[in-house]
Amino acid sequence: MLEFCILLLFSVSLIICVILHYSILYALIFGYILFFAFGLIKGETWKKMFRYSFHGILTVKNILIIFILIGSITAIWRACGTIAFIVYYASMFAAPQIMVLICFLLCCFVSFLMGTAFGSAATIGIICMTLANSMNIPAVYAGGAILSGIFFGDRCSPMSSGAHLISELTDTDIFNNIKTMVRTAFIPFIVTAVLYGIIGIIINFSAENSVLSNSGMGNGMTFHIFADYYNLSLFTTIPAVIIIFFSLLKIDVKITMTISCLAGLVCAIFFQHIHTSELVKIIFLGFHPQDTELAKLMSGGGIISMIRASIIICISSCYSGMFKGTHFFLRECSGLCDD
Repeated sequence: MLEFCILLLFSVSLIICVILHYSILYALIFGYILFFAFGLIKGETWKKMFRYSFHGILTVKNILIIFILIGSITAIWRACGTIAFIVYYASMFAAPQIMVLICFLLCCFVSFLMGTAFGSAATIGIICMTLANSMNIPAVYAGGAILSGIFFGDRCSPMSSGAHLISELTDTDIFNNIKTMVRTAFIPFIVTAVLYGIIGIIINFSAENSVLSNSGMGNGMTFHIFADYYNLSLFTTIPAVIIIFFSLLKIDVKITMTISCLAGLVCAIFFQHIHTSELVKIIFLGFHPQDTELAKLMSGGGIISMIRASIIICISSCYSGMFKGTHFFLRECSGLCDD
């Protein structure tokens, strides 16, 4: 009965946070206190409860390492010009008739490389929306294509923290899981791409908007910013090439991301002429260029951006450790069977 009451209180706290738009962290912290108190009531000591919590965190240590690497790589790629290069040259092929499709494909590609949906939305998503707006493409179409792309890429990426969390919790091979997800996503991907292609073709533009878009004024501003701020050398794509090549070879993701980060640091030093001390700051706090227009498109990333997600994972894994140590669900199940 006690177990049921604790679960009920925890569930209510989650529902309240969702309804009132509070951070879910409040409910998770409240739940940790509840489950910790349950252990004490059942005769466990403080030390044992903290030990159970620590053992739970150890089960997701690889996920936490990947979170740190994701935060680092999203900042480094912004700084070294990898993302800028991809967007700069891909956007040259942008035309109003295919811009919705390009939004989808670009977001798929960048999200697949970075392994983060929200990080991709904050970079390539904003850039695609800016270009789409400049061509007077309805935001509902561009926004839908962007959201579809970032979640598709995140779902099928070997860099995805979500994919690694599932792999760790189920003790399965990450690359086998990715292969299965790619296989099941192939037909939806093709259908979606075709639909976005059709949508782009049937969108009717006025003659004035067509002239404006075709003149290049819409995306010229973005090109000008990237070309002025970055040295868009082909070598800046090396960090992305490493991700693709190493993933095909099924090399450990942590090694892949680490080498990609190192390659990005080298590119940032030699091609963007960023000082080493500044790069350390970028890795932890994210990339924040002084140019206000560029900052709207490229700011973000850094290890600090992953703190909230890391805390959520840590607290959730603490639950797992405490449940095993206190036999929480075994008690609950036995109580229900007795009833």
